Order: sequence, then C-alpha cells, then structure tokens
Amino acid sequence: MKPHSSFTALSQILSEIVLLKPFPPNIQKRGLCLSCRAQATRSGLGRQQNPIKPEASELRKRALHHLHPRQRRYASVRHAKPIVQGPLDAYDERVHAHELREDEHQRSIAQVLQDLHDMLADYQAPAVVHPSIESLLRPQRRSLLSSLFHTKPLGRKATQIPPNLPKGLYMYGDVGSGKTMLMDMFYETLPQNVTSKTRIHFHNFMQDVHKRLHMMKLEHGTDMDAVSYVAAELAEESSVLCFDEFQCTDVADAMILRSLLEALMSHGVVLVTTSNRHPDELYINGIQRGSFVPCINLLKSRLRVINLDSTTDYRKIPRPPSGVYHHPLDKAAVSHASKWFRFLGDMDRDPPHAATHQVWGRNVEVPKASGRAAMFTFYELIGRATGAADYLELMRSYDAFIVTDVPGMTHRQRDWARRFITFIDAVYESRAKLVLTTAVPLYELFMSTSEINEALEDGRQKGSVKHAEEHEGVDDVMRQMMDDLGMNMSVLKNSSLFSGDEERFAFSRALSRLSEMGSQEWVERGLGMEHRGGVHEKVGWQKVRSRWREDSL
Repeated sequence: MKPHSSFTALSQILSEIVLLKPFPPNIQKRGLCLSCRAQATRSGLGRQQNPIKPEASELRKRALHHLHPRQRRYASVRHAKPIVQGPLDAYDERVHAHELREDEHQRSIAQVLQDLHDMLADYQAPAVVHPSIESLLRPQRRSLLSSLFHTKPLGRKATQIPPNLPKGLYMYGDVGSGKTMLMDMFYETLPQNVTSKTRIHFHNFMQDVHKRLHMMKLEHGTDMDAVSYVAAELAEESSVLCFDEFQCTDVADAMILRSLLEALMSHGVVLVTTSNRHPDELYINGIQRGSFVPCINLLKSRLRVINLDSTTDYRKIPRPPSGVYHHPLDKAAVSHASKWFRFLGDMDRDPPHAATHQVWGRNVEVPKASGRAAMFTFYELIGRATGAADYLELMRSYDAFIVTDVPGMTHRQRDWARRFITFIDAVYESRAKLVLTTAVPLYELFMSTSEINEALEDGRQKGSVKHAEEHEGVDDVMRQMMDDLGMNMSVLKNSSLFSGDEERFAFSRALSRLSEMGSQEWVERGLGMEHRGGVHEKVGWQKVRSRWREDSL
C-alpha cells in the first residue's frame, strides 16, 4: 500500500467498518485497554452487541492504531492480559476508568466476590442425576387403623448437599447500595470452566418454576414430589444461578422454596442472590411463616450473608460486610478473619505483632496482636495446655478475639471442647468480641451430625424432643437449639457423650452464648459505630465495661 495521511487512511477504514458489525462487549473489554475502548466508543464503534465478523478484525486494528498513533508501542503491554481475571480486577478497572470512586467498603465486597470466583475456578459441578417419576411418587397415606400403631410422623426426606459445594452469596442492601453493579461484575467475570450459568430476576424465576410444576401435575398428578424433578431440570441448565431481588411475598412460593433451593444445591448448583432484606426479614407476617423459617435457616447456613450498606466507626473504617462467624474453612475464611482483625485492631498505631503475657510465672503467647485485638488459630489457643487463668489474663489485655480453623469436636476431642467452652465463657463474661472461622456450623461444634441424629431420635422416642415437622430437617432443629437453652438441654440429655447434667449444661450454655455473641447488637456495642453515636458511644461503653470488669474479673 502506498503511503498516505493518517486522516485519509482513517476515513477509508471507518467507512469500511460502517458496513460491518461493531465490537461486541466482550471484545471491547478483553481486547482493548480503557483509553482505546473509550476512543473507539467516541468514534461510533462498539455500540451494538452483534458478533464481530472475522474479516472486520484487521480493519478495526488498523483503525485503532490510527486513532492512537503515538501509543502503538505500548499496545502490547496494555493488552497483555487478554481477559479480566475476576471481580476484583473488574472493580479496579472501573475505578481506573473513573466509572467508580475508590471505596473501601465496596472493595471489601469485591474481595468477597473474588473469593467465590477463585473457588468456582477449582470447582467442577457433578453430573445431574435426574430422578425417575416412580422414585418421586409419595407413599400412600396411612389408614386410621394404621396410624393408631405408628406415632412417628413422616418426616421430610433428607437431601444430601455435596461437601465440596462452594458457599454461595446472599447480598442485601437498600436501593442505591450497588447490588446490580456488583452482580454484573460477578456474572460477567465468572471463570471459563463455568459453562452453564443463568442470571434472572427472582420473580421471573419463580413464575417459571410454577409453570413447570403445573405441567408436571397435569401429566403425572399431584401425588408426587414435582419440586425435585423441576430442580433437576434447572440444575441441568445452570451450574451457577444468579438471582436479582430475592424476595418472598406469596404463600405458594414460601411453601416450596426450602425444598427447591436445597434440591438445587444437592445437584451442585451454586446460588448467588441480591435482596433488599436480610434473610431474617423475609416473608415477615406472611401466612404460615413458620413453614418458611427452615428456608431462612438454609439461606443463612448455606449462603454467605453480606450487608452491602456501608457502616463505619468513628475512625471512618467500614465494618466488614459479613457476620463474625464463618464456615467452612474455604478460601473466603482467610479474608474473613483478616478483615475482622483489621477492623477490631489498630493497624495504624499498633501494627500486628506477637505478644507475651505472664500468668503465674508462665508465658502465654499471642501470635498476632494489634491494639486491643488478638488473633490465634484454634490449635495455638486450645491445643496447648491452657486454662481459665490464661483466658482471664487475655480478657484483661484484649477486647476482641479472632480464632481461626476451629474444628468440629466429637467425643474424641472432648478435652479440647471443654477448654474451648471455658474460653467462650470467659469471652462472654468479659463482654468481648469473638470472631470464628469453623469447619462446621456452630451447632455441630460439639456433636457430629450422626451424634445429633442419634440424640434427637432417642429424645423423640422418649417424648422429650418434639418430632420434626415435614418441612424441617436436623439443621432446623439444631438452629432452634442455639436460641433455646431448654430445648438444647432436652436434646443433650439423650446423648451418652456427656458425663452428667453439669457438663450438658456447660455445652448447652456455650451454644446459646455463641448465638448471642453473633448478634449485631453484641458485635457493634462499644465500637463507636457512627449510627450508634460514634466516639461518644465507645467512650461510654468503655467506662461501663471497666467498672463491670473490676467487679467480675
């Protein structure tokens, strides 16, 4: 080609491109740097979403090089990363393009999304096993005579969720908290091994579910578990399912949501959802809300609940978006502990360091301390020969404790369990904060699933524990135990794992106290949160707590 001016060449190329299809969004994002993309947009390129024709590729390259004749030597560097690596990179890109302002709270949310992204990159969803119609037929109802000799009601069939299923997300916040933008970043940057994904408004999703259920009933009648069949169909279509605006306002939805979501998870489907409400506030004052509570429990135990509304303390440091307890011990557990340690410590004036305290001539080692916060692994704190005197000394020196890698403790680790309960009691009595990352849900810390099942069944036969409703599972009953000390004792009395009522009461009280220390009221009290009064609230609580500790410790 003969030499010619940049203006003439650019005019010729752009005129040719007008006849071709423009850049699709994924090409704009993956193939071009921000400045090139912006210039291409101003030039009329990339406004539609039709796929690019192969023959247009070279023309567009020439056009972009003429648009940026002085930057050609840097193009290979800027375009060296062919795709966005995850939500955190997408967030950085938007901040760099001035589409977003740098915000520490939003960055922490992006890190949560990145944690799930990384886990999905290593996750392979299992093949969906579609149930047969025969297996879903409900058993015949018992006759009156038969029911007189069978007091045990038909419970809901247990659904097994794969142990390697990544924990999904439940992100809630007010209007304007960035729910849609965050879901965009997550969905658009899902790893390449996720080959089937769906994003849908929750209302539209439930309409589709009810249509499928209706067709199943027309074809096979009403005496079958149509929800399990529909869940398998949905799982075949998507291994990652993203809901916008999760809510429940209809009793028909409320009655099937628990079994539907649990069945989806049993097929290896990862759920990510946004909502305007915390799970505890869903379906408030709804008809038969008691039947919906197990769905709330499922959301809170199987999804990571994230608050998108930014709350800061008197230092203007945003509070971590999740609660203080996290399970399982996945990649997200590490960032969970570090975020809370940063928030509860004082990184600027007292960077993290090891500390040593004296108790009766012995050294008590703190692996990491900052300000009034101390961080241990479970084995560093409980695995050593520590006792009540050591814990009381720690309470005098610190106001917050982050304990990571807490295992489930069965009868084989009963000594560890007793020490840990002593530590929990010390934290509770001193009104300190407690952050945990655990291998199992809190209600399984001191009894395994099989031990819980055995104790529940024994208690039901003796009449000391109520039978589970059709919509309840073992985890629902155990969650009730967390908030009901009397019920907790009833279950534990039917277990042979404890040496006496005093030990049973100690274990029961520990579960109840863990539940209380996980509440928002407990966590935020005395931290100087702006919405609670800022630094004045912190100073007032310190005075009250100081006088109380003098009397109790």
